[in-house]
Amino acid sequence: MAKKQQQLSAADIAAQAQLQEEVEIQKAFETGITTLRDLISPSSIEIHSDYFRLGTKYGRTIYVYGYPRTLYTGWLSSIINIDEVIDISMYIYPVDTGVIMKNLSKKVTQLEASMNINREKGKVRDPELEAAISDAEELRDQLQVGAEKFFRYGLYVTIYADSLDELQFVQHKIETIFGQQMVFSKVASSQQEQGMNTTMPQCTDQLQIRRNMNTGAISTSFPFTSADLTQEKGILYGINMHNNGLVIFDRFSLENANMVVFAKSGAGKSFTVKLEALRSMMVGTEVLIIDPENEYQKLCDAVGGAYIRLSLNSDVRINPFDLPKVVDAEDANDALRSNLVTLHGLFRLMLGSATGGGAILTPNEEADLDQALIDTYARAGITNDPLTHNSTPPTIINLFDTLLHMGGTGPSLAQRLRKYTTGTFAGIFSQQSNIDINNQMVVFNIRDLEDELRPVAMYIVLSHIWNITRADQRKRLLLVDEAWQLMKYEDSANFLFSLAKRARKYYLGLTTITQDVEDFMSSKMGRAIVANSSMQLLLKQSSSAVDVLSDVFKLTDEERKRLSNFPVGQGLFFAGQNHVHIQIIASETEESLITTNPAAKEGAR
Repeated sequence: MAKKQQQLSAADIAAQAQLQEEVEIQKAFETGITTLRDLISPSSIEIHSDYFRLGTKYGRTIYVYGYPRTLYTGWLSSIINIDEVIDISMYIYPVDTGVIMKNLSKKVTQLEASMNINREKGKVRDPELEAAISDAEELRDQLQVGAEKFFRYGLYVTIYADSLDELQFVQHKIETIFGQQMVFSKVASSQQEQGMNTTMPQCTDQLQIRRNMNTGAISTSFPFTSADLTQEKGILYGINMHNNGLVIFDRFSLENANMVVFAKSGAGKSFTVKLEALRSMMVGTEVLIIDPENEYQKLCDAVGGAYIRLSLNSDVRINPFDLPKVVDAEDANDALRSNLVTLHGLFRLMLGSATGGGAILTPNEEADLDQALIDTYARAGITNDPLTHNSTPPTIINLFDTLLHMGGTGPSLAQRLRKYTTGTFAGIFSQQSNIDINNQMVVFNIRDLEDELRPVAMYIVLSHIWNITRADQRKRLLLVDEAWQLMKYEDSANFLFSLAKRARKYYLGLTTITQDVEDFMSSKMGRAIVANSSMQLLLKQSSSAVDVLSDVFKLTDEERKRLSNFPVGQGLFFAGQNHVHIQIIASETEESLITTNPAAKEGAR
């Protein structure tokens, strides 16, 4: 019996040894498994007196200890939107109103006693002491009626960088932004570990550096600040990528309704402006378009618009000598003089188009041209008297005849104009106008015109539209595509700028569209047009254009990076003082009408 019991005991020992071996094997196996915590945690943590290091990243925690007497709404937004990697933590501790009321009463008594002592000693009054008493009494009154509550508020910022030098640079930037608003901050010296823990998502305030604040003051630090471009009326431009809100805007609500659109080819600029034109028509706005590439015909046909094709073979005629039939007395008296100035610029462009630029006329040629223009109108019975402006206007042929038979440089100028009267370019601009733009959408197509004639045609069409706009003031949009072609010549650039400057008076919104940003912005008039446009849309840009635009629009480093990497249909939308990251969206029906993407068209078929 004893022998059998001894054998059982030996079997138990063997089983226990096997079990222990299995446990050790299981532990070894679990040790080799990488957990999620192992994946996301840094390889090492180093804590120093004024910074810490997580793996290869350096960090530093700053706390705010001083605030100005008055805080304004959104004072923290410049820090929140800064183009740096930072963590911001705010701790708000409610305080019992009864306790605060007792402390305030005691504080007011102490302050008043100090003021009385100073008065008895004959000291000069202390404005700071008086302000403190006033603030304390005002806060006590608001707490008493329940209009305010009292809190303890702690604000901490942890910054990150790849090196100590970069960390110092970021710290200086943060402290400068705070200092501009009289908010004072310090590095959490010898408490970097506590600072790191405080700004981590653990809800543990280990620094405990707090400031007394009431409800109004704390509300100004509301962190979720982003530009909101949603109005009660207007059209939908797209989605605000900052907060997924809708960008609904009425461009006529700004100081002017002008807009510039910059984008590289294929970024979606034509798609955007066509979408805006279509939606603007739905709210009663008329749309006029200068189309250099035949991109707007499908949209024009779909809405029943007038499509005017300008070419040497077409029957369309536009007479640059047409005068606006204005009703306003001041404009009527100035109509002829204004058109003479416009014609001067036009003929400088026409006379110099053979050399690829505006002609440099001598003073004698300028004087003879001016006299010839006046005489040409006079022969048609048109003078400065507004009552004569209803007469049939002259044409370039009449000007040619006047120049030919006058002295001085007239015959020479006439010979240079011959190609527009009886030469290669005769007909299209040398006869009476036969077009009618009485339609909600009118498109002027100039694709089939020779390259030499395009800037002249754009100038004349703009002049014609301007005359119609002055005569009949309605809510209109004028879209000038490929505007860089006008900016190449000084006179046409000046005319476009003049139009942008005066459009608001006649209820006109000018949209200038270009893909050649460098050419447009290198012109003094180009920059002036941008300055006179309350709305700007910057879609994806080439690397060379980003530097130009970032200088003009004062973009942040982050916006500069995005500008060259935006997907099609996304960009920066500026309206007045606000700008947002926008995604242009369209319905399937709208997209089928306005897209110029060959792949999209093929898919639709």
